[in-house]
Amino acid sequence: MLHRSKPAPVPLYYQIMRWLLEQIEAGHLKAGDRIPSERELTEQFQVSRMTVRQALRELEAQGYLERVQGKGTYVSIPKVEQPLLSLTSFTEEMRRRGMTPGSVLISAGTVPAGRRCAQALGIPETEPVVRLERLRLADDKPMALEVTHLPADLCPGILEADLTGSLYQLLTERYGVVLASATQTLEAVAATGREARLLGVREGAPLLLMERITRDREGRAVEYVRSLYRGDRYRFSTEMLRQGEGGL
Repeated sequence: MLHRSKPAPVPLYYQIMRWLLEQIEAGHLKAGDRIPSERELTEQFQVSRMTVRQALRELEAQGYLERVQGKGTYVSIPKVEQPLLSLTSFTEEMRRRGMTPGSVLISAGTVPAGRRCAQALGIPETEPVVRLERLRLADDKPMALEVTHLPADLCPGILEADLTGSLYQLLTERYGVVLASATQTLEAVAATGREARLLGVREGAPLLLMERITRDREGRAVEYVRSLYRGDRYRFSTEMLRQGEGGL
């Protein structure tokens, strides 16, 4: 119970925040655990529901908690951080972090390149490309929705292969394609209804859109991929070096 006989040294909502943080730091509440409901916290601390909500909003804004509509509030799962300057596959990156990678193949087929893909791969718009749409998982949880385009003449028969594992490993081992460099862009977007359903987020939730053009040792564009990463599960990082002299 919170003490009211003397002026509290800190606001009541902050005391609830500190209690929840202590539970998380002590391991009593772990990543993915559901925290007590607003009603339970209201009764436990004998405060108003508005005070409890203020504490939960603050912790949610700081990234400690996440609210799932209709289910409750949970301790946030730490974000996966990937260096922007590292050309690695999703599978490699998840394994490096001790997580189990996985994929759900949503669709696979051969289609005309179209304008955007043709520009990225440097081929005619009518040129056939292999299009793969996959939901990428880490420890069985949705992390990213990925659409990959490959020149069809680069990988004949690939649609008969197992496409739920590392595509980069398949390209190297089966087709002798050695990936050497890539150009990519990153921007924030809002989840559409379909994207939200597949990724397990609410419609309009923040996503990180990454578009990448990957080249082999000869400089040929061999992959154009558009990936949507969950903003609450993923973040990218890069190292910056100061060049030249003078102040900022």
